[in-house]
Amino acid sequence: MVVMSGAKALVESLRREKVEVIFGLPGGAIIPVYDELIDSGIRHVLVRHEQCAAHMADGYARASGRVGVCMATSGPGATNLVTGLATAQMDSSPLVAITGQVPTQMIGRDAFQEADIVGVTASITKHNLQLRDAEEIPYAVKAAFEIANSGRKGVVLLDLPKDVQMTEKDMVFPEKVEFAREPLLELPPLENLKKAARLLEKAERPLILAGGGVVGSGALEEFRTLVERLKAPVATALMAKGCIPENHPLSLGLMGMHGMPYTNRLLFEADVILAVGFRFSDRTIAPGKTLPKETKVIHIDIDISEIGKNVEVDIPLQGDAKKCLKAILNLMEGPLQESRTSAWLRHVEELKRSFKPRESPETPGYLKPPRLMKELRDILPPNAIATTEVGQNQMWAAIYFKTYHPRTFISSGGLGAMGFGFPAALGAKVAKPEVPVVDIAGDGSFLMNEQELATSVKEGIPVTVIIIDNRMLGMVAQWQRALYQRRYSQVELGNTPDFVKLAEAYGAFGLRVGSYEEFRRAVREALKSDVTTVIDVPVSPEENVSPISIPGAPEG
Repeated sequence: MVVMSGAKALVESLRREKVEVIFGLPGGAIIPVYDELIDSGIRHVLVRHEQCAAHMADGYARASGRVGVCMATSGPGATNLVTGLATAQMDSSPLVAITGQVPTQMIGRDAFQEADIVGVTASITKHNLQLRDAEEIPYAVKAAFEIANSGRKGVVLLDLPKDVQMTEKDMVFPEKVEFAREPLLELPPLENLKKAARLLEKAERPLILAGGGVVGSGALEEFRTLVERLKAPVATALMAKGCIPENHPLSLGLMGMHGMPYTNRLLFEADVILAVGFRFSDRTIAPGKTLPKETKVIHIDIDISEIGKNVEVDIPLQGDAKKCLKAILNLMEGPLQESRTSAWLRHVEELKRSFKPRESPETPGYLKPPRLMKELRDILPPNAIATTEVGQNQMWAAIYFKTYHPRTFISSGGLGAMGFGFPAALGAKVAKPEVPVVDIAGDGSFLMNEQELATSVKEGIPVTVIIIDNRMLGMVAQWQRALYQRRYSQVELGNTPDFVKLAEAYGAFGLRVGSYEEFRRAVREALKSDVTTVIDVPVSPEENVSPISIPGAPEG
């Protein structure tokens, strides 16, 4: 045991968890912790808005596979974290958030900058806790990291009253922690695993659906081995881009509302579907729609609440995806006959070849996003990280920017939080400083957190921002064109700001391009820059994302 303050115990606990960086912004209720950070050896990235601290920690976690850490003061500092915490929780990204709080004797008295952040975040965190005794801090921190990074990964928030940070106590730093846990089977029942193996071996029209759980569980080797052994085509959710290279012959690319039409068609033609870490969200299959009765569905997920929630399942397999896939591979009996799926694979290839994306004609003065994504892919190295904002830019990137490695495509899926991409790019760059990081942005989404240009310059975190600049809230405008007879309501952003001047005002580098050749030149220049580069690319405000459909929804 050693006597130290709660603030010092917190920082020491973070050091013992091998935390290298914290994203945050100080305030009165968290000053004791910030004082201890000075001598800690832990890097602190000072954000300009607390929402971005959470998004940066999220980008760091997704790029590195480690727990991201963010910090804020009480009241508005803590509530500003909320959007970022909800984003991470919905996409199963491991985060630990630390918030300051008013002194314990003032809690519940509407003190200055008081907010019940534990109550506010109860539904958007995996676990949260307010610490009332400094002695609890070492145990709570260790438990927080374990909870955030185990099972279905997620967010843990620790709320520390200021007097708890300042109180000195005898501290014990545990090597391990014991707490009540949800029961989690190491493996599903053997009988279910055997049934799954037999069903997959006999399948003539197998289809594999990959969700974020493939990446989160580290199941990439087992996943690809099973895919190639079964000769089964793979459709991916947004969170799974890169779990199989998108130039692999068995890759179908993105499925769902903005996925390839042939992928969505195959979902209703397969005889056996294996869904791995995949939650059948309303963006992948229309709400209330059912698969054909003869289709057999095997669903692997670590979260039992996801199995059967949106689609009926024949063989439920609750457990870690890596362990489940390994068990299924071990239970398969001998080599599979290639002729078993040959007709199915020919059919898949015919559908892929027959698909011709609907392309609008070139418009003078504007560039086309699908081509921009392909040009960008040709320039960037295969391991480059792409983050996205939310809206049309996100969908153009998801469809047309091919991803070859896991953890190199980072996007807000479940929550769809505008303003996510740029701070997430900064977090990813901190995690992988040797790798080029590009934020594929829309002008509307980028403007929500453009102030983090100041963070990128001051902290020396150079990334490339490509603004698909249509001066519109593009996705909303697209729906208004399609469903509301082009009656635009509050989607036109106007001509401000000048993104080149905006970048320069922050000390970053700004470029405006007017041709594909200028775009290629600008990206290459940006990759060599030691400051963030903003590339402004004019796109027609009438440009639509194509394809767009909902699997199982009526046509038209």
